[in-house]
Amino acid sequence: MSTVRGADGKLRCRWAGSAPEFPHYHDNEWGYPVDDDFRLFEKLCLEGFQSGLSWRTILAKRENFRAAFKGFDFNQVARFTARDVERLLKNEGIIRHRGKIEAAINNAHRAREMVKAEGSLAAFLWRYEADKSAKPSTAATSAESIALSKELKKRGWKFVGPTTIYAFMQAMGLVNDHVEDCVIRPKVERARKAFKRPR
Repeated sequence: MSTVRGADGKLRCRWAGSAPEFPHYHDNEWGYPVDDDFRLFEKLCLEGFQSGLSWRTILAKRENFRAAFKGFDFNQVARFTARDVERLLKNEGIIRHRGKIEAAINNAHRAREMVKAEGSLAAFLWRYEADKSAKPSTAATSAESIALSKELKKRGWKFVGPTTIYAFMQAMGLVNDHVEDCVIRPKVERARKAFKRPR
């Protein structure tokens, strides 16, 4: 992974220059640590919906997804029924894939179970944080994403393969994969240093 020079003359991760929506997402969201359970659940779901598609497609539809899935409040999504699945399959603002919609509803149930067992999604997920000294990686998985994927599958989660989980970890700050000379990397590093890990 290398860099691209933005309109402001600053170097960023190369992928940030590949779509007009990406610089803002790259600079303000990607890699910053998150401990909010609903945001973590949202990202797990959206990464599942992205499977086989581009993140640009999902990002463009993110507000539609949020409206369709009650702000990704898993307590509400867990109450969705077969009728809701049929309703969502008619919603042109989201990805209309039955398996992925049903997986999001299934995962809402699993999220509720996890909160009951672990205290919060955040407390569980942050146990899989990458080694803080890890260098930016070009790999699509990591030892941590493989281990977390395996544990989530064991607990009944769907669409949580190791590649999907690694993309989730990169986005939610469990690893800082901004390249070494990216202008945002030090900002994310500072945010990670100040971040209080959930317990």
